[in-house]
Amino acid sequence: AVLMTESGGGSVESGGSLTLSCAASGDTYPIDCMGWFRQPPGKGDYCGVAGNDSDGKIMYASSGKGRFTISQDTAKNTLDLRMNNLEPDDAGRYYCAASVWACPNEFDRPFATKEFQWWGLGTQVTVSS
Repeated sequence: AVLMTESGGGSVESGGSLTLSCAASGDTYPIDCMGWFRQPPGKGDYCGVAGNDSDGKIMYASSGKGRFTISQDTAKNTLDLRMNNLEPDDAGRYYCAASVWACPNEFDRPFATKEFQWWGLGTQVTVSS
């Protein structure tokens, strides 16, 4: 099995920053795509935040573009998400996911869990105004 582990969530005020970390571990698989997703409070959607494939293609949702930055270490199967200038609308539970499948063409949409093979349990982010 592949285990996804997220960390780094917390509570910040508007304008603050957080860095979320994700690591895939366990069975050896040729992971091709890793991404971060946000589940808004009170909703079941998994909104795309950012992701990249093993070739280094990076995709950002419009909500975080210009404020968020991802960095992937393909050898270690890790994906960090640096979030700057956080806003209340950024709040939610952030999940990391991975798959051996090709990355989607964009992350600016909600995702179903079946679109990625392995998901973590998430890490909570709250932003006060």
